[in-house]
Amino acid sequence: MILLADSGSTKTDWLLLGPEIIRFQSAGFNPFYQTQEVIAEILRREVLSHTESHRVEQIYFYGAGCADATTSLPVTNALTALFPTAGTIEVHSDLLAAARALCGRAAGIACILGTGANNGLYNGEKITHNIGSLGFWLGDEGSGGYLGKQLVIKYLHNELPSGLHEAFRASFPDVSRFIVLERAYRQPFPNRYFASFSPFLSQHLAEPFVRGLVGDAFRAFLATYVCKHPNASELPVHFTGSVAYHFREILAEVLIEKNLRLGTIQRSPMPGLLQFHQNASY
Repeated sequence: MILLADSGSTKTDWLLLGPEIIRFQSAGFNPFYQTQEVIAEILRREVLSHTESHRVEQIYFYGAGCADATTSLPVTNALTALFPTAGTIEVHSDLLAAARALCGRAAGIACILGTGANNGLYNGEKITHNIGSLGFWLGDEGSGGYLGKQLVIKYLHNELPSGLHEAFRASFPDVSRFIVLERAYRQPFPNRYFASFSPFLSQHLAEPFVRGLVGDAFRAFLATYVCKHPNASELPVHFTGSVAYHFREILAEVLIEKNLRLGTIQRSPMPGLLQFHQNASY
């Protein structure tokens, strides 16, 4: 049986492919933030119960923070230890998952806009050009973490329109300068924390201020990353991730502004990834 995983920093979608398809979720993995021991413990607690009655022979894990063989080693080692029957274990970046899911075997630009952000030029087989984000604190423009961070900063600086300010305070009464600083600098996964505020924006899209904030975040993403790819205006630009999906109308408008060609927008890469692996010959 084949085990597929598409992992972000927040959650992991799993598919076990056999006579039937078994779907389940676990917590997210990111080797930048988690040790091999932590990853192994999550696998034991949240994954093995779904797979232990099946013989897993191949594993294809796509994850945030798994940029190369070195950075992905904690994930590879944990999977190897916990799935001894798997003769094939491949760990790839979530960007390759997005490219295979969105583009199949055609050329295009694949982008992720979820908790974090990523982008890559894909030739139908591999990523040939990537302008890497500098992560949550220094980059990730357009992501849920970035949007939430901008929203919280403007709230704490009293820069939101009065109605929106009151709505935010009613939705998040515990948010204060000290709480935010604690979560930002002393607690793990600040990207998850700030991304948790992005649904508030989707609930207030009628507000011109919100549309402007989201539009500016997407403009920054496209200018910083997508427009720098060779022949960017000639290739379809595809997106996956909850932020791209929920704000797809604004995203489409901004692409038109930038003279870019919109491809597909998928909430999750898993349907396309499933199709890719079902059609693959190993």
